[in-house]
Amino acid sequence: MKNLISFIVGLLLSVFTFQGCATIFSGSYDEVDLSSEPKDATVLVNGKEEGTTPLTLRLKKSKEYTIEFVKDGFKTKSLRMTYGLGAGWLILDILSGLVGIIVDAATGNWNSFDYDSYRAVLKKAE
Repeated sequence: MKNLISFIVGLLLSVFTFQGCATIFSGSYDEVDLSSEPKDATVLVNGKEEGTTPLTLRLKKSKEYTIEFVKDGFKTKSLRMTYGLGAGWLILDILSGLVGIIVDAATGNWNSFDYDSYRAVLKKAE
C-alpha cells in the first residue's frame, strides 16, 4: 500500500512538474542567425532597423516577421519568417496531460520558426 501511495505521489509530481514542456524548456523566444553575401547589409525587421549582418536576432515565437536585407548598390532581399507547431512539444504535452497542452497552446511556446539561420545572397542592382 505504501508503494502505491509513493507511486501516485510521484506520478502527480511529474505531471505537474512537466506542464507546458515547451514553456519550461524552450521559452518564448527563438534566436535566428542572419548573414549576407556581401556582409554588412542593413537588416530591417518589420521595417525597423536592427543592425548589420552578421547578426543574431531574438524573435518572439508565434509572430511572423518580414526581414529585409538592404545594401547600397544591391537589390533588397526579403524574407518572410513564419512559424509552425513543434511536433515533439505536442507529443510531450499530450503525455504530460491537459494542463501542458493548455499552457503551451495559450503561450504559443510550442511553435518554432522555419529557419534558425538564413544567409541572404544579394544581387547587384542594375
